Amino acid sequence: MPRYDGKVMDCLVIKKGSIWRSVVFLANIICRYIMPAAVMAALSFYGAGTGVSGEMSAVSGAEVTNGIRMTAAVICEEIKDGQPVNEGIIFSSDLGKITCFTEFDSITEKTTVYHCWYFKDNLRAKRKPLVLNPPRWSTFSQIEPRETDKGPWRVEIVDENGNIFKTLRFSIID
Repeated sequence: MPRYDGKVMDCLVIKKGSIWRSVVFLANIICRYIMPAAVMAALSFYGAGTGVSGEMSAVSGAEVTNGIRMTAAVICEEIKDGQPVNEGIIFSSDLGKITCFTEFDSITEKTTVYHCWYFKDNLRAKRKPLVLNPPRWSTFSQIEPRETDKGPWRVEIVDENGNIFKTLRFSIID
């Protein structure tokens, strides 16, 4: 643990003996020990399959239903030039929209999928049918979070028969 020596500590200039000494000490404990533990707990809760950043879009070959292979599935802030932007598992309730992006490969015929949005295990929105066209297609759906939508969410990507390709989990916070 860093020691206070009256000099620059973690980008703050502190005068020796000031009240800020206690504040900086507590801030260091929070930033170095409590916050990383909270992040690790959140990642454990959401599972290794949801990864972070670039790893998040990687989908294993197990997500194959009726011969259609899902190549990407992420929750993000927006779609720009056909690609997800700012992928994550924690989003602010102040954000205008939250987007579920999916990409499919090996499509042999016109197929329909659904993004089913659940809030605290209650179906909140089953979007209109999302049509996939051969041979490769990407699609997305969005929600507009409200102040009352804080908490755990999941999106189940399902085919016409209700078979689940993948479940994505995320949270909405302040």
